[in-house]
Amino acid sequence: MYWGGAVLVGLAAVGFAWLCDAAFDLFERLRAHHRGWPLLVTPLTFVALAWVTQGRLAATRGSGIPQVKAALSSTDGAWRAGLLSVRMALAKMGLTVLAMGGGASVGREGPTVHVGASLLFAVGRRFGSNDPIVSRHLVLAGAAAGIAAAFNTPLAGVVFAIEEMAGGFEERMSGVLLTAVIVAGVTAIGLLGDYAYFGHVDALLPLGEAWLAVLVTGLLCGLAGGLFARLILLQPVQWLRRLRFARARSGLLLAAGCGLLVAALTVLGGHDLHGTGYAQARAILQQEAGQDSGALYGLLKFAANVLSYWSGVPGGIFSPSLAVGAGLGQGLAPWIPSAPVATVVLLGMAGYLAGVTQAPLTAAVIALELTANHSMVIPIMATCLVARGASTLVCRKAVYGAFDDRLLADHRLTATPARAP
Repeated sequence: MYWGGAVLVGLAAVGFAWLCDAAFDLFERLRAHHRGWPLLVTPLTFVALAWVTQGRLAATRGSGIPQVKAALSSTDGAWRAGLLSVRMALAKMGLTVLAMGGGASVGREGPTVHVGASLLFAVGRRFGSNDPIVSRHLVLAGAAAGIAAAFNTPLAGVVFAIEEMAGGFEERMSGVLLTAVIVAGVTAIGLLGDYAYFGHVDALLPLGEAWLAVLVTGLLCGLAGGLFARLILLQPVQWLRRLRFARARSGLLLAAGCGLLVAALTVLGGHDLHGTGYAQARAILQQEAGQDSGALYGLLKFAANVLSYWSGVPGGIFSPSLAVGAGLGQGLAPWIPSAPVATVVLLGMAGYLAGVTQAPLTAAVIALELTANHSMVIPIMATCLVARGASTLVCRKAVYGAFDDRLLADHRLTATPARAP
């Protein structure tokens, strides 16, 4: 059951990635023929997706990770089965592909978590397993397999399941754990130098003045990540509260406006803000020619990510967050001349992702596995720890946990029958 389900999740993740890439390639080819193409297609796509997801497919909105967390937390078996049905997984994939084809600034990693959890949960039911504990294990395994297959980061899948999905750490346990690891690691580096157990590896960020990059990127990118989380949660700030009410009353009009703004920012800002941002982040990290305005790109991508999430279209925030972090890191690099630019960019990516998710272990492992750079373990962990602390100054509740609480509260509200007068 577990092995067969895991193979199914892997195949679904690969097929989903191929479809998303193909849809976005088609969007890019059409845009190459006419620069104003997104000004028409992106708003229409946002409106169509907002309309489709108003009814039974409301659970396909957003990244999908809050839906999986809510399914794990709920004791309502029928509601859990609805959130994690095969129909919901297929709809999530199809609508996310449409969002990518329409130029939304979203990723596929969060939806892959939703799809992976749904498929393994469905496999368990197919095998006749109705045990709640086994079902929970299947959902956790599917979520971990989804993030691992989406990023090709197996360790990140394990850490993500423990830290984010299972709630295996207490609220501040990951910070305590990272603090202990960092302090012990820095002590060892200070006394013995940066060494590898079976051979020496040159450090990209030597202990000393260059570690200013850890503090700067951790603090600023963490604050930016917390701001992003607060904005997409529409937490109680007066104009955000009005926006939340406006989305409830006239969601299609808001979706059209968000789509038009994403397209307009791309045309006027001179940066490609559509899609995941993977190509731009990679170019910034590798210091390719023509990628010398990362700070502006990071700010514009930040705005495009917020607008895409406000519209309610299906899609994740992992890859777009890494792109924002890369842009912010490049913008901060001139202020930290003692550290290499690529190093500051990498720390910016990790710090911003940790600030958005407030899951520092997951963010650190993703950054390390995506770049295969083990000599940056301690600096990346330290940056993620600082970023998580800075993020909580702006957004007290972790973004996925807050969305999870909101889903559960809405479900309890609709499931409770009204009392007779």
